Amino acid sequence: MKTVLQRFLEDKTGATAIEYGLIVTVLSLAIIGGIGQAADAMAWLFSDNSSKLVNAFAQ
Repeated sequence: MKTVLQRFLEDKTGATAIEYGLIVTVLSLAIIGGIGQAADAMAWLFSDNSSKLVNAFAQ
């Protein structure tokens, strides 16, 4: 049992997969946050009555 535990503690093969998983998670969160802020900015552009963009489409 001691040798099995020692082999498990010395095994590094899963470390790369975990690192790639963390990188994908962080990038996904950044993309989701960016899309949310971009959607808010677009909503503000089209909802503000004094916006030059809204006035251009109104004419």
